[in-house]
Amino acid sequence: MDLYAPATFGALSLSNRVVMAPLTRTRAGADGVPNDVMVEYYRQRAAVGLIITEGVWPVAEGKSYPGQPGIETPAQVEGWRRIADAVHAEGGTIVMQLMHGGRVSHTDITGTARIVAPSALPAPGQTHTASGKVDMPVPHALTTDEVPAVTEQFVAAARNAIAAGLDGVEVHGANGYLVQEFLSPVSNVRDDRYGGSPENRARFAIETTRAVAEAVGADRTAIRLSPQHNIQGVLETDDADAHATYAALAEGLAPLGLAFVDILHAEPAGDLVQHIRRTAGAPVILNSGFAAPTDRDEAEALVAGGWADAVAVGRPVIANPDLVRRWRERTELNVPRSELFYGSGAEGYTDYPALVAVA
Repeated sequence: MDLYAPATFGALSLSNRVVMAPLTRTRAGADGVPNDVMVEYYRQRAAVGLIITEGVWPVAEGKSYPGQPGIETPAQVEGWRRIADAVHAEGGTIVMQLMHGGRVSHTDITGTARIVAPSALPAPGQTHTASGKVDMPVPHALTTDEVPAVTEQFVAAARNAIAAGLDGVEVHGANGYLVQEFLSPVSNVRDDRYGGSPENRARFAIETTRAVAEAVGADRTAIRLSPQHNIQGVLETDDADAHATYAALAEGLAPLGLAFVDILHAEPAGDLVQHIRRTAGAPVILNSGFAAPTDRDEAEALVAGGWADAVAVGRPVIANPDLVRRWRERTELNVPRSELFYGSGAEGYTDYPALVAVA
């Protein structure tokens, strides 16, 4: 396969196999409504084969960061419709990442009475609020009866995303947020049907992804995973347990016929990732870059070697809105300005020059 060849993932048409990874950029207002600068940001990057949006909260209780957009209110839906329309006008394809932050938040951020998690265990460290840094709070442990209601929050958000004109949705099951909090035996110490065994810990991810797929179509539904990424206190350090958990998850996803599975892992060709790929039976987007970004040579090799159906990249797409052209033509790249990754305006967001501007 060729990184620059088109692909079809379920109902999604990709002009190439370079995927814009979901990237938190905190540019929305306090109301979580996408704004003009966000419309321009996504429009500029529509030449990638697929855009996966930043994590978008389904309900205020699941908001993790100030400036993070939502998909709960009519105004938020309309804001995302403007983004979808702009991307489609440029010939692009865009799916929304649905992200419930779980315990990675604070009531000063959500404006709600509580934050929730599988168990009443706080995330380590501190978080940033509008008034400064605060300790992560002890979350409310969802009761067995409350868990299905959270699944329904994902379903409602998925319906809103499709109503806004996005081409599909991705359930965020990675990076230490709610879905992965259920997967880890460190952040999930429950003794009900959602805790204990690997199969039980995988249940919430499977049930939620299945419910979303039933609501908007499996061919427009995906999930993102980051097995053994070990961040934000969601630890999966026992290799045997991690393999058993993600095998159970992949087996539960296999009958759904998902559009794709999106996996972040430092060893994309390793046994764990490739077992998930074979078992889930869906096209796989791989992303090896977190400590260091995925470069062109690695992306090309992952697809050419048959390890991945597409490759997600983050920082290179932030800095190069026309990354696919630059990679294909072997031209120089803009350098990302990491100090501006998170902010509130256009600087470091929509002001990276395209090749034609440089020329």
